[in-house]
Amino acid sequence: MSAEPGAVDLLLPAARDVRVGAPAGAPSAPHRAGLFLAGVLVLAVSVAAGTRIGAADVGWADLGRALGARLGLGAEPLPPLLDSLVWDLRLPRVLMAALVGASLAVCGTVLQAVTRNALADPYLLGVSSGASAGAVTAAVLPLPLSAAGWGGGTLGITGGALVGALLSFGLLLALLRRTGLDSVRIVLTGVVVGQLFTALTSLVLMASADADTTRALTHWLLGSMAPARWGAVAVCAVVTPLGLAAAWLCANALDGLAFGADTAASLGIGVRRTRMLLLVMTAVLTSVAVATVGAIGFVGLIVPHGVRLLVGPLHRVLLPHAALAGAVFLVGTDALARVAFTPREIPVGVITALLGVPLFLLVLRRRGEL
Repeated sequence: MSAEPGAVDLLLPAARDVRVGAPAGAPSAPHRAGLFLAGVLVLAVSVAAGTRIGAADVGWADLGRALGARLGLGAEPLPPLLDSLVWDLRLPRVLMAALVGASLAVCGTVLQAVTRNALADPYLLGVSSGASAGAVTAAVLPLPLSAAGWGGGTLGITGGALVGALLSFGLLLALLRRTGLDSVRIVLTGVVVGQLFTALTSLVLMASADADTTRALTHWLLGSMAPARWGAVAVCAVVTPLGLAAAWLCANALDGLAFGADTAASLGIGVRRTRMLLLVMTAVLTSVAVATVGAIGFVGLIVPHGVRLLVGPLHRVLLPHAALAGAVFLVGTDALARVAFTPREIPVGVITALLGVPLFLLVLRRRGEL
């Protein structure tokens, strides 16, 4: 991956088109508002449809009864087994997919501007690899966390993932402290940190895990919404809006950073401080996502590019639309992962990769780069 000045011209129209005010050819404000409202409606329908879909189908009438009974609207309650399927398994899973999809899309949008690299995605910083290494280590090695009741099971994997993400991001900052925070160094250092923790993951699996554990962890590392429960949804429901708000408040700075550090500094932007804030924000969002559902690729890569084609490059408009599109995309791909090979469920990360590659090539072609 290259972050030379010309690399931004690959897919970031912000570097070519942004002027004072809206760029030429950008959608009007009413058109953007209409797109946003349509996105909200599509997301609501996607969440409802995703709650219905699965190995055991739930009818629309059953879904309405479940919602009416829980909200005290006088609807007849569902049988306990069906009610538990909707409220304890399906709905938290679908909401988690929406929150994680929004997080990854926002992270990708931010990183593509901060690094001026059109191929940047949320795993550029190596945080995903660190979280994966921490999760695998907590699952297969006898750690102090295990003795304290945190090791093993979903809780141990989640705690290990958070610790691993923190360690990888700390290493990234330590290395960048000596070399600076320019775009090229962020990209190259992130790649190095990611490769280091990927190697550690493989080492722990090969040295310590049995065949069954290796198979289960490999499935988790590919990304799956199956472990999602209300506690994890609550954490993401707090972290994701905060991350989106922080990115949106830095929208003007992101527009400036898309032109490069010198241009941003000439506009009065504190480049180093802003980059650090945005890197920390993306690291937190990515680590929470990976700790909860594993590594899911391509969402943060393809969604921002597709949304730019619809709403233009200005980040105050791009960020909320990217969050909506990412949520819809991951809810849909998770539903497809559940039913494509029924009764066997495949990791959602496999579906995002299979869909992401052709979609990314399509974006490249529409931009005239292929």
